[in-house]
Amino acid sequence: MRTRLAIKVHGLLEQCFPERRVFLKSDTDTRFIRLKPETQLIAFAGGALLVSWTIIATAILLMDSIGSGNFREQAKRDQVTYQARLNDLSAQRDGRAAEALAAQERFNAALDQISVMQSELLASETRRHELETGIEVIQTTLRSKMKDRETAREALAALQSDAPQGTAQTLAASKDAGVPVDFLADALARTAAERDQVVADAQQALIHADELALEIELMKENNDQIFRQLEEAMTVSVEPLDKMFKAAGMPPQRILDQVRRGYSGQGGPLTPLSFSSRGEEVSPDFLRANRILEQMDTLNLYRIAAEKAPFAMPVKRAFRFTSDYGFRRDPKTGGRRMHKGVDFAAPAGTDLHATADGVVIHAGWQSGYGRLIKIQHDFGIETRYAHLSKIRVKVGQRVSRGDHIGDMGASGRVTGVHLHYEVRVGGKAVNPMIYIKAAKDVF
Repeated sequence: MRTRLAIKVHGLLEQCFPERRVFLKSDTDTRFIRLKPETQLIAFAGGALLVSWTIIATAILLMDSIGSGNFREQAKRDQVTYQARLNDLSAQRDGRAAEALAAQERFNAALDQISVMQSELLASETRRHELETGIEVIQTTLRSKMKDRETAREALAALQSDAPQGTAQTLAASKDAGVPVDFLADALARTAAERDQVVADAQQALIHADELALEIELMKENNDQIFRQLEEAMTVSVEPLDKMFKAAGMPPQRILDQVRRGYSGQGGPLTPLSFSSRGEEVSPDFLRANRILEQMDTLNLYRIAAEKAPFAMPVKRAFRFTSDYGFRRDPKTGGRRMHKGVDFAAPAGTDLHATADGVVIHAGWQSGYGRLIKIQHDFGIETRYAHLSKIRVKVGQRVSRGDHIGDMGASGRVTGVHLHYEVRVGGKAVNPMIYIKAAKDVF
């Protein structure tokens, strides 16, 4: 039974939506459909909702279209800005490469100068020992001559003191004894000549000793200058290498100890040079020379260690950095993932080079990486070169820094031609730019 409220509502609806009939006529029959006020209200509400949804959807589409245009313009502006920044970074990288090449040339020149100075130092030290030995011989001879001179003087004084008192008696005795006077005169003349010769030899020995002393002083000054130049060269050469290893997170002393253990055989270029005191008193120059030779041995160990760590660029031709180490947005999934290396973009087929001495442990296809090369180096370091178009090494092959190992390509999961370069220490990926930047002022 209908309530009064329902009757009132129905009356109001009839005022707005009076009952209507829709007639359907056919050839043989006529029918109609009665549209109640409630039905008309539902149809009106549905139509209003449909029109409202259409208006809202159209507005959203228009706003999205306008926003997309703005986003595209913004993306273009960002792309231009990014391109300009990449070009600027490329120019800076070329400048850094030129500076690194100049630094390497200076380093090689310093090594050559150190080698020459080392030869001069060894020759000077040998000459000094020879001069010291010569001085000792001259001093011994001088002392002997001085002793002979004193003996001759005493004999001459004795003869001179005896001559005035008994010359006549001596001559008479000599005549009576049959000794010729000429013999005595000759003996006195020979004694005087020997005395004069001893005095002349002594004077000459003193002059020669003074000359040798002056030569030794000049040689000491020359040695001191050579020592200073060698010490400065060692400081200039060793300190940048020490800073380079520290910047790469590689403790220098541990690295040097490991290299020294690997090259512990006696003889050859890695045998530390040193001067022997041969039981003599140790001089300051002796300690100074051995200290410099120890620094040269350290420099040699640093040079070997630097060849075994990836302190180099894998691409030597012009290129662009297209992606750095760290988290980045995945264009396919939209999420963030870790990029475990750096990307270098260059033309397809660009030569790729090993960044350190090592052994190839993988050379083939690997999912995602495409054509991949893995090189195992000392100190637990591994380098990876991915997305190659051609591999030019094989597993087990030993390579040196700078060797051509492959060509740049676009194999695997890529968006374009580039090299994906990784450095791993103990199996964990680290930023390759740590090593590249650490070596920029040395190599």
